[in-house]
Amino acid sequence: MNVLEDVAAQGVSGHPWFGRHRLAPAAPVDTIREMLRTEIRDTGWPYQPLLPAAPIALPRASYAELFRATAALLDLVRRTALESAATTSGRLAAYAMPPSEHQLFVADQLVEERYADCVTRPDIVIGPDGPRFLEFNVSGALGGPVETHCRLEVWRKLYADDEGRVPFSYQDPFAVRAEMFRGLSAELAVAPRFALVGSVRDQGVTSTRYFDIEADYLNSHGLTARFFEPEDLHEAWDCPPRLRYPLGLRNFTIPDWVEHGIDTAPVQAALDNGCLLVGTQTSTFLSSKLTMGLLSEGRPWMSAAERALVEKYLPWTRILADRRTTRGGEEVDLVRFAVRNRELLVLKAGLGMSGKQVLLGREAGEAEWEAAVTTAAETGTSVVQEFVAPGTCRLAMIADGADEPHDVDVAPVFGPLLFGGRPAGVFTRFFGDGTSGIVGILSRQGSSDNCVVAV
Repeated sequence: MNVLEDVAAQGVSGHPWFGRHRLAPAAPVDTIREMLRTEIRDTGWPYQPLLPAAPIALPRASYAELFRATAALLDLVRRTALESAATTSGRLAAYAMPPSEHQLFVADQLVEERYADCVTRPDIVIGPDGPRFLEFNVSGALGGPVETHCRLEVWRKLYADDEGRVPFSYQDPFAVRAEMFRGLSAELAVAPRFALVGSVRDQGVTSTRYFDIEADYLNSHGLTARFFEPEDLHEAWDCPPRLRYPLGLRNFTIPDWVEHGIDTAPVQAALDNGCLLVGTQTSTFLSSKLTMGLLSEGRPWMSAAERALVEKYLPWTRILADRRTTRGGEEVDLVRFAVRNRELLVLKAGLGMSGKQVLLGREAGEAEWEAAVTTAAETGTSVVQEFVAPGTCRLAMIADGADEPHDVDVAPVFGPLLFGGRPAGVFTRFFGDGTSGIVGILSRQGSSDNCVVAV
């Protein structure tokens, strides 16, 4: 059975970057619905009334472009963040980081900087001219790895033939993460024993399954891994040497733990006693929207090719302050320009997750927008970014109670995962009803997720 459908032949409109083929649903909707929900159960993932009936399929060239551009831009993001100041204390001042972020750095500055970007996932939409990077998430706690693995588990089972072959290519995040850990273990000459550090309180559940899924995978693939709540983390280092966990994944953010009242002191103790958790705290500088603003405006050390790369993939982004800058080759008063061009811009705080601290100008009233811009300009810790109208692709969706899938033109936000510089699959989220806006899986009703494969 040919599971590829020619969408173009059906007269479906959409950006050509998405290609002309999609995967047809491979099972009855009840089967797909049950498998998707069973695979991701007990992880804290929100209930979704609209589920995908198939993975999003991209042409191989488009799929590869996501990773190629991510790797190239991540190098520039890293260089931009690190050159903002020579030391950690200097960067904390340059970024005006809140006091809560002045912690969890390792003593060795080189180690702190080298392993900051081990885990990366940008947010990308397909604009009129192709992929546009809205932000870079650089953190061991970013969403997508567990969810992508769970979705892939379902699609592999549904589309595999009698010999286990599937009609698409992909990367499994856990497989690539295992290779990343093996590489780190060899590079640092330490035992391949890995601590997955997080908290079920952060996930909003009592089950540890969110963390156990990955730990079980690593343990079944020749590594030793264990999930640690912070209260138990002393067991990773306060023990005989052969039982220690010298490496691990920092699967939490400081703001989340502050919100839940979770003490970070056990993490600092583990770091001080030789347990390196990636990505390191320096990743916060790379994730800051201010870094996007600096990069978009251009750095003195950038080559012509690097400037062209930024121009192609990054929407115009500026750190908002009472100053002058360039827009379209002309010099403008930034605050005045931002106030007067509300419908063209998005206001983003330097630090923020899951679509929080983001204001779409076209969805705000004039007074609300002007007040927000004026306030943000006074602090200098926010950016304004050119709004990118997202392109759409057609995807079969399954609604609660439905007996058949239905087609929706969705506007996906792509999140290519890069672990240790290696492609690790593509997570994507969107509004299952076809609307567009700020897609925060954890912050708004109606959002759905999926993984992406290449055909």
